[in-house]
Amino acid sequence: MSTDRPRESGAEEPDIAAEPETSSESEDAASSKAESKAAEAVSKETVASQPLRLRNLLVIAAVVLGLDLLTKTIVVATMTPGKPIYLIGDWARLTLVRNPGAAFSMATGMTWLLTLVAAAVVIGVIRIGRTLRSLPWAIGLGMVLGGALGNLIDRLFRAPGPLQGHVVDFVAVGWWPVFNVADSSIVCGAILLVALTVFGFEPDGSRMHREHATSAKGETA
Repeated sequence: MSTDRPRESGAEEPDIAAEPETSSESEDAASSKAESKAAEAVSKETVASQPLRLRNLLVIAAVVLGLDLLTKTIVVATMTPGKPIYLIGDWARLTLVRNPGAAFSMATGMTWLLTLVAAAVVIGVIRIGRTLRSLPWAIGLGMVLGGALGNLIDRLFRAPGPLQGHVVDFVAVGWWPVFNVADSSIVCGAILLVALTVFGFEPDGSRMHREHATSAKGETA
């Protein structure tokens, strides 16, 4: 008499075929992580191979500073306050203004504080520039540095005295407040830096959006 019992219809057989699939998925995950790490290592090597851009930054700053000092010297020597030179009607003109405040004539009673802020900006830009590898960042920071130095020199050496000097402004366009080469350089440089940040370009020469896309692709593979 046989002792074998009939297998119950509701009993489930062990899924032997599922084990290889699980093993394959783990291998794929490990492979994708390895590829992601390899891509990250290549990216770091590429960034490290790019030259430092401090020299480019300093050259651009020197050019901006030279233009700012030259134009201010000419304007002070040849123009009289209150006697503008009209270039395009009333819309564009040259007029000598000595500004004790910041841009748009703000903080006119805090000239000494503006001097310290300008000095802090100069120090900060130079510190960043020591590890800079992105040329666009070097251009933007060079423009900011040159402009900050130009106005800082006015604060330190022009009347009425050190830390209280008035900045020489001379360009007037439409309703826009009177400005100088240093002001325009700072504004243009800051706009460039903001654009670089928005589009993911880093000071070290890498691109943040591209790295995130590569990492996400490796995780979903």
